[in-house]
Amino acid sequence: FIGNNQDVLWPNYAEYLDIELELAVIISKDGKNISKAEAPNYIFGYSIFNDISARDVQSKEMQGQLGPTKSKDFDTGNVIGPCIVTADSLDPYNCIMIAKINGVEVCRGHSSAISRKFGDVISYMSQSETLVAGEFIGSGTVGGGCGLEIGRYLDVGDEIQLEVEGIGILTNKIVAD
Repeated sequence: FIGNNQDVLWPNYAEYLDIELELAVIISKDGKNISKAEAPNYIFGYSIFNDISARDVQSKEMQGQLGPTKSKDFDTGNVIGPCIVTADSLDPYNCIMIAKINGVEVCRGHSSAISRKFGDVISYMSQSETLVAGEFIGSGTVGGGCGLEIGRYLDVGDEIQLEVEGIGILTNKIVAD
């Protein structure tokens, strides 16, 4: 993971890089077999997540039924920030979400469109598995929040700004490795 205003290094095996505008939850305490009713008590706060993806690599991985591995797992490919806001200070299902590349808006969505509630995800993930304080869980991409959907991939030198109402703006630049 990297944070706000840090450079994203283009992986040497990728031809197409993409953004993914996501909201993320940070777990507050250890828990296992957490019920849906109890799950909100395990949320410390929220942040912005940019799940940078090497789309050409992801396409190959998915054909081989490997799931996304190297397409989403490379140095600097997971970006969180610019801060974490506490759970009591944000309604995670009532936020405008905006993506800009080089100052041009490429996506405007709303967190109400997130397909799974964080409590449901926390409950499911914790079945026979201990979640620990500090773990980070992404929401999945907001509708229109990636280049794959809008027909716009990244280039070296691009500056990405992801904004979530109530959290702030996460800014990073793509650089050659």
